[in-house]
Amino acid sequence: MEPEEQAASTCTVSVSCAALLEHLDQLEAGVRELVPEDGVVLTPTAVEIQEGDSVFDLLQRACREAGIHMEYQDTPGYGSAYVEGIGNLYEFDGGALSGWMYRVNGTFPNKGCSHVTAMPGDQVEWVYTCDLGRDVGGGDSGQLGV
Repeated sequence: MEPEEQAASTCTVSVSCAALLEHLDQLEAGVRELVPEDGVVLTPTAVEIQEGDSVFDLLQRACREAGIHMEYQDTPGYGSAYVEGIGNLYEFDGGALSGWMYRVNGTFPNKGCSHVTAMPGDQVEWVYTCDLGRDVGGGDSGQLGV
C-alpha cells in the first residue's frame, strides 16, 4: 500500500495517562507501578479503519494489536461502551473524578465513544483525567469513559 493510500484509510490512536504523573504520591503502590515514566501508554499508532468503525472500535483494535489490556462495559443508559481501564489503569485510580476520556482532532465530543464514527486521518487520543477533564483540556464534560 502506498503511503498516500495508507493515510487515507487509517486514523492515529494514542493513549496517555500523563495527568497521573502529578498525582503519583496519591496512588496506591500497585497502581503507581503501572504508570509509564513518561505517561505514554500507547504512542501515536496508525490503525486501519473499516467501514462504520467508531473511535471505540479503533481503541479496541489498537490495544489488541499492541498487547495492551483494556476493559469496558456496555452502558444501556448511554447506548455506548464505557471504557473502565486501559493498561490496567482504571477509573477512580486517580481519585473520585478520574477516568478515561477521548478527543478526536483536539476536541472532546460530547457523546459516547461508540457513537463517533472514525474518519480517515482522524487523530484519536485517549487521555486519563484526574479532575473530570479539567486537567486535560476537556472542561467539565462529565463524559468519562463513554
